[in-house]
Amino acid sequence: MTVSPSSPLFSLSFLLLLLSLRLCLAASTGKIGEGYRLVSIEESPDGGLIGQLQVKQKTNTYGADIPHLQLFVKHETGTRLRVHITDAEKERWEVPYNLLPREKVPSLKKSLGNRGKPFAASEYPGNELIFSYIPDPFSFAVKRKSNGETLFNSRSEETDSYSSLVFKDQYLEISTKLPTSASIYGFGENTQPKGIKLQSNDPYTLYTTDIAAINVNMDLYGSHPVYMDLRNNGGEAYAHAALLLNSNGMDVSYRGSSLTYKVIGGVFDFYFFAGPTPLAVVDQYTSLVGRPAPMPYWALGFHQCRWGYRNVSQLEGVVEGYRKANIPLDVMWTDDDHMDAAKDFTLDPINFPREKLQPFVKKLHSQGMKYIVLIDPGIAVNSSYGVFKRGMANDVFIKHDGEPFLAQVWPGPVYFPDYLNPRTVTWWADEVRRFRELVPVDGLWIDMNEVSNFCTGKCQIPKDRPCPGTGQPWDCCMDCTNITNTRWDDPPYKINASGIHAPLGYKTIATSATHYNGVLEYDAHSLYGFSQAIATHNALLGLTGKRPFVLSRSTFVGAGHYAAHWTGDNQGTWENLRYSISTILNFGMFGVPMVGADICGFYPQPTEELCNRWIELGAFYPFSRDHANYYSPRQELYVWDSVASSARNALGLRYKLLPYLYTLNYEAHTTGAPMARPVFFSFPNFTESYGLSTQFLLGSSVMVTPVLKQGATSVKGMFPPGTWYNLFDMTKAVVSDSAHWVSLDAPLNVVNVHVYQNTILPMQRGGTRSREARMTPFTLVITFPAGATGGEAKGKVFVDDDELPEMKIAGGQSTYVEFFATLSPKKVKVWSEVTEGDYAAKKSLVIEKVKVLGLEGLGQGLEIEVNGEVMKDIKADFTQVSLSHVEKLGGNHKKSMMVEVGGLTLSLGKNFAMSWSMGIKG
Repeated sequence: MTVSPSSPLFSLSFLLLLLSLRLCLAASTGKIGEGYRLVSIEESPDGGLIGQLQVKQKTNTYGADIPHLQLFVKHETGTRLRVHITDAEKERWEVPYNLLPREKVPSLKKSLGNRGKPFAASEYPGNELIFSYIPDPFSFAVKRKSNGETLFNSRSEETDSYSSLVFKDQYLEISTKLPTSASIYGFGENTQPKGIKLQSNDPYTLYTTDIAAINVNMDLYGSHPVYMDLRNNGGEAYAHAALLLNSNGMDVSYRGSSLTYKVIGGVFDFYFFAGPTPLAVVDQYTSLVGRPAPMPYWALGFHQCRWGYRNVSQLEGVVEGYRKANIPLDVMWTDDDHMDAAKDFTLDPINFPREKLQPFVKKLHSQGMKYIVLIDPGIAVNSSYGVFKRGMANDVFIKHDGEPFLAQVWPGPVYFPDYLNPRTVTWWADEVRRFRELVPVDGLWIDMNEVSNFCTGKCQIPKDRPCPGTGQPWDCCMDCTNITNTRWDDPPYKINASGIHAPLGYKTIATSATHYNGVLEYDAHSLYGFSQAIATHNALLGLTGKRPFVLSRSTFVGAGHYAAHWTGDNQGTWENLRYSISTILNFGMFGVPMVGADICGFYPQPTEELCNRWIELGAFYPFSRDHANYYSPRQELYVWDSVASSARNALGLRYKLLPYLYTLNYEAHTTGAPMARPVFFSFPNFTESYGLSTQFLLGSSVMVTPVLKQGATSVKGMFPPGTWYNLFDMTKAVVSDSAHWVSLDAPLNVVNVHVYQNTILPMQRGGTRSREARMTPFTLVITFPAGATGGEAKGKVFVDDDELPEMKIAGGQSTYVEFFATLSPKKVKVWSEVTEGDYAAKKSLVIEKVKVLGLEGLGQGLEIEVNGEVMKDIKADFTQVSLSHVEKLGGNHKKSMMVEVGGLTLSLGKNFAMSWSMGIKG
């Protein structure tokens, strides 16, 4: 929840000030620095290389150059190279190693006093990547060992518009050349109106900011200074990625042929990931920043929220509304409505009294449902408020001039906890414990943690008027003065904050404020939400011993290891419906796979048609939640009959796909693989998919093609070559052999979801609660190319006790099954290989049906064997499959058939093998 859309983003006077400031900014027309020369380089005793750099010619633009730098280079793994550059004489701010654990670079004293063997070569090769350098002016390059292609090159030539390496106290600049054929993705959080591919000359600013996601090409809630580069030369695709691990504000300028970082502090700490596939890149990236958190099974169900559920009775009514409409629902949420005067960890004694809320939550739990509430970081300054008093006693708040920094959010004047302080983390866990004793919530939603502040500057609580006052709660009611007298609040280089070069402290914490051990907000600003997510995740884990669920608005590198994310305040418009896909796909690449957008839009009221189309898309977000604004009319999925119909249809399929989604959750946790992926992840050589942002894959082989335009009754989709079977009606399939747009029927209550050939897809019967749906029998959907006489298919499923903190195959607490199928002209074989089958056997999970799609001709004379025994009583149904768009097959109109074998009782926890022979009619 954030400021209402009816409130102006900036006051007119402040806008005029900012515009004036922008006009007065000194635009640099030339290069800012002359670079550095490498004066020595040697092998580090602990591995890697250490070099010393000296500035060539000092300049004063944006401050004085740091005269001596230390270079550290190391191949940390066979596919990961680190290049670290910092001041050689003085420690500088870096992302804290306790927040993001990683290898440490040699200390300055150690590297200066413990000289290694001189390094004479110009190249430093690893298994997959090669580091090379030019001494004067110093530049470095990273090449792919297998083909010699240059992936990163910081050299600046006379004809380039960017500088050589620049390293000042508050301004760092470095660039890389890029081939114009490269497709670049990343640098978020950013609403990208033109899709997932970065557009040259669009602004990319990274600085966590409470600006609604409706604002395109602006710095939003998260900071992820990482990009993926996908290149296809000669028909073979190669992907790699580069992370600049730096929490300071930065501008990234992408010009098509080059990319330039302009950073206002910290160090250059680059990590390069060799790939060469997109999946391998994310695997290597998350192995560094942290594997995504495992999600409880229920989190993959449908969630309902609203800012404006006024009392417990309304919550009860919403649950009953979903039940009557027969629409799946797993989790009920409340925004700040449950709080007493918007104070964290409290209950409204009139509308959400404990004696009413506790029985409601108990009933939810008895029905297999969950309850989650919001908490904001701001702690109300109130001497009668226990949370505040305990916070003051433990000295947990961020300070300015030695006193807690005073801000304003929903409860009025607040202080912000400092999650870099160990005492704060302990205090926070205790407050979570106290609150869960009031009401046993199943997860926590941390919002406004960019951090958001309704005021700017140094403030005092007014003595001559109430605060909050009688106006809107987001109106600043305190007496405030701007802080511009420090180089932290007014740095020499102004990043393009909020798209208008807003001051860094605008509507947030003053950047001259200090955290634990004197850490400046200037440096740590973009880490706030990340540090709060870590503290909240660990608090829940320590209290319950169960798998935590945390949803955070603000994120940083590694946030997916602790929390899920939603894309923030969007609008109920067709444009925002479309924008959501790119943001969700980006977060999958950032290592935050559990992500979704507010279905039907946060504000204003969506049209009935838009809400239909949004639930048809949102049912397939990894995190699927309807959420609305306080000032918007009700938009639960049962409000409109047509939307209820679309919800039953789309969510009905989602709940049948829950075993597949949960297995994707397991893969994300163990390899980083995004749950929702760009199409090029599975088809990296299909260049037509490189900018495709209107369709996406769930896992490797389920394609979602939503309607994104008003009034449409059909939708165009781009399908990579092969056969794609409609999951709503498996007797229909799209066959493609080249890049062309396919028109699909899509009346109002229909969304197109297809599964690719050579897949074994585990499905269950579904239901309206994940707890019941996960216990129903399985169906294996096996897909071969249409009309195939030979082929192979594979699939897998992971099941476990989803309350366990970890998802792993061990100790009888989980079961992992791999499925295989082969097709020969007259025989189909299907079998499984089970790891740790006891859990599935204990839960009596069984396979009741096998569907095989794509067989040639019509079947007859079917004889089925299961584990070597002929099964005479098992029946099989044969259905003709209708193929569309086969004209692209050059006239090869083969018939295709679906065989459905039912009546099975195969234990999921035991290896099985089944086969059948059948005659073929031409």
